[in-house]
Amino acid sequence: MAGKLGVMVCGHGSRDENAVREFAVLAERLTERLPQYPVDYGYLEFATPVIRDGLNALKAGGVDEVLAIPGMLFAAGHAKNDIPSVLNTYQAQNGLTIRYGRELGIDPKMLKAAAARVEEAVTAAGDGISRHDTCLVVVGRGASDPDANSNVAKVMRMLWEGMGFGWGETAYSGVTFPLVEPALEHVAKLGYKRVIVFPYFLFTGVLVKRIYDYTDMVAARHPEIEFVKAGYLNDHPLVIDTFVDRVNEILEGTGNMNCQMCKYRNQVLGFEAEVGLDQESHHHHVEGIGTGTAEANASHDHDHAHGHGHSHDHHHHDHDHGHDHSHDHGHDHGHHHHPYPHADHPLGPKSMKEGGDD
Repeated sequence: MAGKLGVMVCGHGSRDENAVREFAVLAERLTERLPQYPVDYGYLEFATPVIRDGLNALKAGGVDEVLAIPGMLFAAGHAKNDIPSVLNTYQAQNGLTIRYGRELGIDPKMLKAAAARVEEAVTAAGDGISRHDTCLVVVGRGASDPDANSNVAKVMRMLWEGMGFGWGETAYSGVTFPLVEPALEHVAKLGYKRVIVFPYFLFTGVLVKRIYDYTDMVAARHPEIEFVKAGYLNDHPLVIDTFVDRVNEILEGTGNMNCQMCKYRNQVLGFEAEVGLDQESHHHHVEGIGTGTAEANASHDHDHAHGHGHSHDHHHHDHDHGHDHSHDHGHDHGHHHHPYPHADHPLGPKSMKEGGDD
């Protein structure tokens, strides 16, 4: 018989009182969403309660199996090493079963929450400047783990492409490069009329305040550009939804591959119209070729050419640097390509047509 389950949210901790308060509010939201479980929380450092305190409270309440999740956007050293170390030590010393879930990660719900924060900033700034004249700068925490840093770049790309901004750049608040000030100075050279600075952070704190301060500093040097500060994620309902998903994943034992981000499976930002489209390999008509005898292959090729009537030369998807393949034009050719939602982007395929390379 299964023991009594409890949920533990493991945060990093901050010296900033507002950040600590926001994390506590997040734990309250999770309590509201998971009324069937006792929920507690704690921090690695800089703030109380520490993780051990939260686990003690759950244990005192009769919990003997804990579903622990990192209250973090990405898995760098804290989520991969520090939190598991604390949990494993506690488990060994207290005879409690602790099952550890994964970080929030790159997730369609997280991207929608991020897009909502960016959209709020655009709305507040007004519609006097087009998206094509706007550069989006997504600022991540910055880590000594390049995998975690690359995730920020992926978030930026998906927001840029999903929302159709003219350009996008990634910056970091510390540890790695480019830092916020040099990144914004670089962006100022690009000629965009508006720059949106979006901190991809869960909570406020020293770093978020610093990001906004650097934005003001660079904006003062470039009065010709409108700099817009977007709000950080905080307790957006879709962030809470993602935390609930992470708890449920522990119970289900699901290992999620990157298929979760596939545009055919989920409503990935900006590509909602493609959910549920029939999926078909572009290489279905060459499957099996290259195996068997030369005679069989010759026979197959003959059948392929005359029996199926394909006449588009397979255009082998070699994407040879600048030649605009037929499927980029939205021609059908039996492949069912969905029209690209930002086909009008000034830096996209239409610029190649204008250049005569068609």
